Amino acid sequence: MKLLLLTNEYPPYIYGGAGVHVDNISQELSRLCEVEVRCFGDQKIEKPRLTVKGYENPISHYSLPKCQHRVFDALERSIHFNTDRINADLVHVHTWYTHWGGILAKINYGIPLVVTVHSLEPLRPWKREQLGAGYDFSTWVEKTALEMADAVIAVSQETKEDILRIFRLSEKKVHVIPNGIDPDIYKPTNNPDIIRRFNINPEKPFVLFMGRITRQKGLVHLVDAIPFLDKNLQVVLCAGAPDTKEIAQEIAAHIKKAKKSHPSIIWIKGMLSDKEKVALYSHATVFCCPSVYEPFGIINIEAMACQTPVVASCVGGIKEVVKHHETGFLIPVKIKNAQSLFAPEHPKHFSQNLARKINELITNEPLRKRMGKAGRRRVLQQFTWKTIAEKTFKLYQKLLK
Repeated sequence: MKLLLLTNEYPPYIYGGAGVHVDNISQELSRLCEVEVRCFGDQKIEKPRLTVKGYENPISHYSLPKCQHRVFDALERSIHFNTDRINADLVHVHTWYTHWGGILAKINYGIPLVVTVHSLEPLRPWKREQLGAGYDFSTWVEKTALEMADAVIAVSQETKEDILRIFRLSEKKVHVIPNGIDPDIYKPTNNPDIIRRFNINPEKPFVLFMGRITRQKGLVHLVDAIPFLDKNLQVVLCAGAPDTKEIAQEIAAHIKKAKKSHPSIIWIKGMLSDKEKVALYSHATVFCCPSVYEPFGIINIEAMACQTPVVASCVGGIKEVVKHHETGFLIPVKIKNAQSLFAPEHPKHFSQNLARKINELITNEPLRKRMGKAGRRRVLQQFTWKTIAEKTFKLYQKLLK
């Protein structure tokens, strides 16, 4: 079997969970079959049974609105993916950026199409801030790809339910296969030198956030929780890659306000290496994931694998990852509706509840240790890339039969 993976993100150009997913699963699948990855960028990798080729696309000639550059750039690269002859038995696409490429490969080369759903465009209305009218295209191409796919992989049971509710798909076509981590990389690690490098005091407790600056990650709600946190607690925000300048400015304003009552806020804006992330997860007293929309939430299993308890919003796939009172705390959050950009009905109340549970863990070391050990145990049992690749490969075999 030869597999073709189409993706926007691939190392060294990764900014989100989908990129982490494709990076790891491509390597694990290459142990089971021949894998070719076509991605956005200038990558050129040749390994036994794994080849990676990046496709560049200069957009300096574009005269359309800047917010739509990403849309037409994705379309052009998807065409380039296909004008290079495809000799794979199956094409597997990730995120709407490559859906057009998968559609063309299925129709023109007559091979099965598999789509992994990392998030759903109709449930991310804030993307219009980023894409303008291009959001209508991203929504359309996602719907088209999903409804003509031979198989759809949902990263959580709740994502599967959303897919079946929003699109016209047979339930038999939708399969739940979660995200994962490499437990040999993400494990408890003592590396205070890295912590000090970020101006964090490793001798003092700190709560950690890790994620992009985007509406769905709910960073603003954690920042608004800071005035209610223990004053001895450091707050470390690893937050970069903003969707828009406006969102970045909004977060900066909230952080500036929070610093007036809680000066120990460290904002890390750059991308981090795995070694740096593992050190931060491992030394963190608590990890917080305040997302308002999260199909899975790979950051939570990364933290759990490093034996750090998690305080997270009770939404989406997070409910299938974090076990309430066992590996952390789940904070109820009632979302208004999609038109309100998934804003909580009572944002101040949500922020206060986040702070209350973070404070509870800060003052209870035995509980933290128990939850940390339970978290890593849960990851090892259910969320390793080896297990996930094997499940995915079995699906490929079934389709090709």
